[in-house]
Amino acid sequence: MPTPKNFVIVAIDGGAASGKSSTSRALSEQFNLLHVDTGSFYRAVTAELLRRGVAPSDLEAVRREVGALELATRLNGRSAAMEIGGRVVPETEIRSRQVNENVSHFSAIPEVRAALLDYQRGQADVAQRHGFRGLVMEGRDIGSVIFPQADFRFFLHADPAERARRRALEGGQDSIAERDRLDSSRQTAPLACPAGAVAVDTTLLNLEAVVETLARPIAAALAK
Repeated sequence: MPTPKNFVIVAIDGGAASGKSSTSRALSEQFNLLHVDTGSFYRAVTAELLRRGVAPSDLEAVRREVGALELATRLNGRSAAMEIGGRVVPETEIRSRQVNENVSHFSAIPEVRAALLDYQRGQADVAQRHGFRGLVMEGRDIGSVIFPQADFRFFLHADPAERARRRALEGGQDSIAERDRLDSSRQTAPLACPAGAVAVDTTLLNLEAVVETLARPIAAALAK
């Protein structure tokens, strides 16, 4: 998709509690980029499928229901929220224990990922229509599948013990090790550092240091 020369796309991948969300939100604020958390998209779809009584093991029902979802985008400040049938799934619902236990299973289904592919890429159009200077999208396959030609591709990672500690401080109920196993072993778009992406180890870095590392080349590009 052609984009204006001064419009940048930033892809940030990484596992749970690697710092993706905090870093992406900070970059969004600093550079007026539309922030897109694709993990929230998969969580919203998971919550909706569960609400319809669909289990990830029932592939026929998953294919039927996910293909019928009416998806749109609603802006919440600088962040994009997914609408399903005109409804934004509440944060409390997408962070529920039931969604935590099922989101990686639904996300591993090729038809679910295919159903969200064009929608995720379309967030660049949303950003341009609303006057943002670019898009910062976080997830697990952004630099490899969604925007492999992004202007900037980063992969954040950290020691598993540190990520588990962060998750506990956030009140998270999911297992870091289990999420890593499921995300890394799925057949479609497994979690991995994309070839050519800049890997940043956040284990010993505070948020300000991580943001500064990523912001430096973005600022240089926008200044041209």
